[in-house]
Amino acid sequence: MTETVHHEVRVVDAPLTSPSANNGLLGVIQRRYLLRLLVRREISARYSGSFLGLLWSYINPLSQLFIYWVVMGYILNLHKNTQNFAIHVFSALIVVHFFVETFNAGTRSIVRNKPLVQKMALPREMFPVASMLVSLWHVVPQMVILIVCCLFFGWAPDPGGIVAVFLALGIIMLLGTALALLFSVANVFFRDFSSAVSILTNFVRFGVPMIYPYSLVDERFGEYAKYYLYNPIADAVLLFQRAFWVGTTDDPKLTAETNLPPHLYAWGLGMLVVCAICLVIAQLVFTRFENRIPERL
Repeated sequence: MTETVHHEVRVVDAPLTSPSANNGLLGVIQRRYLLRLLVRREISARYSGSFLGLLWSYINPLSQLFIYWVVMGYILNLHKNTQNFAIHVFSALIVVHFFVETFNAGTRSIVRNKPLVQKMALPREMFPVASMLVSLWHVVPQMVILIVCCLFFGWAPDPGGIVAVFLALGIIMLLGTALALLFSVANVFFRDFSSAVSILTNFVRFGVPMIYPYSLVDERFGEYAKYYLYNPIADAVLLFQRAFWVGTTDDPKLTAETNLPPHLYAWGLGMLVVCAICLVIAQLVFTRFENRIPERL
């Protein structure tokens, strides 16, 4: 007696798609292990073969602090109008450097990781996000230096300052990642974009109250000074200065009233929402061109 076994075959009518497509930033979060590997790889590569290694993370910001303090503060005599000028500059410099490094490195991230992009099935958004996290990692030693300097001038942390720090970092993380997504995919099609971004970021330092106080902007532009605050990076800088620099001055309350705009936290929260919307738009644009990346590389 013979027993016949019938196997049911199911055919799914679905289009073939790349295993790395349609994952987006959610796919990056789901593959956190790969993201950590990319971040560690980038940090290790940066200090590979270096005698001082991670100490360069402290030496570089200290050298920039010294240059701005001496050249801008004393040679150009800007310190007379701003109490604790070095703290004022350095607290802004941390935010600016975080954005510039995220934007520059993120723009080059996909082209620089060409072999991984072509061979591995992973969300390609992972490379700009990894660049942002590497930049964020370098913020830590800079903040250590800043906090030590602030403590020397009698600074003490306060709840409002802590909120300001997280708002500022959130703005730069969202904005930097959004721009990195847009320009990284654009750089795949036209390599000129990486050079253009390097030039654009040269203007960032002068578009925020770093080497000059916000009170100067308010004095020069009056009622039009509010348009200055439409720059999310400027808001992030002011929030960082509220968190650190203001507390080092002789009269923090007076300094906040004269050197910070009214409703700074509302501006910061608003810019955080705007940057989140920019990130959503950047993700949509990135997804639109993502499948053409391997062939253009």
